[in-house]
Amino acid sequence: MQRFKDKFALITGGTNGMGYAVARQFIDEGGNAIITGRSEETVRKGVKQLGDKAFGIVSNAGNMKDLMSLQDEVRKYTERIDLVFANAGYGKFKPIENVDGEDFDELFNILVKGPFFTVQQVLPLMKRGSSVIFNTSVATEISMFNFSIYSAAKSAVQSFIKTFATELVEKGIRVNGVSPGHIKTNIFNNTGLNEEQIEEAVQHIIPTIPFKRQGDPSEIANTVLFLASEGASYIHGAEIKVDAGISVIR
Repeated sequence: MQRFKDKFALITGGTNGMGYAVARQFIDEGGNAIITGRSEETVRKGVKQLGDKAFGIVSNAGNMKDLMSLQDEVRKYTERIDLVFANAGYGKFKPIENVDGEDFDELFNILVKGPFFTVQQVLPLMKRGSSVIFNTSVATEISMFNFSIYSAAKSAVQSFIKTFATELVEKGIRVNGVSPGHIKTNIFNNTGLNEEQIEEAVQHIIPTIPFKRQGDPSEIANTVLFLASEGASYIHGAEIKVDAGISVIR
């Protein structure tokens, strides 16, 4: 299947997890992928693994200077972007009484400013028929302990789906979102937990999932690439849940 032959995707946070899986499948289906990451080492490694149709940009989605230079960096590889997957981010989880201003700003910078200004800066490279896909979260649908800031930030991204869809419809750019449930990624890596604590947290979560397993990043990629394909040509302003039903099954 070559649904994306000769097309270009920009995937923020594309060096691992869901972003990497989207880049891998996009390339496998004939496309070219530009991935971003905060570390030169991880960007270089991701590009090497993805092959000669992959390109990398060292860019921190929570840093305005990096965001404002994103268009120029993308133009080094292409003058056209067919898909933006605004995916970069991570979680930090604390009880309400332990959250400080730095925690708040850190998550809102990377999870809210990042997607907004990524799309804003790349819009001049997007033509009719291209697609923007935001990565939201099941945290916007269900309440979880210690998720107050993360959930609020992802709810802001959820609102972008509607507002961007309204503004970009005249340009012929479709805007949608994917809402992942508990997926096997490195989301806990910036929480300060060690590997044993992370594994303990995961094992506590799994019994709450209807399928009794975490999702695989490829299952998110399948949905993202469907939304970016001609098969979804009449889908606009939608958010698709890929969460094993956890947001509706109690």
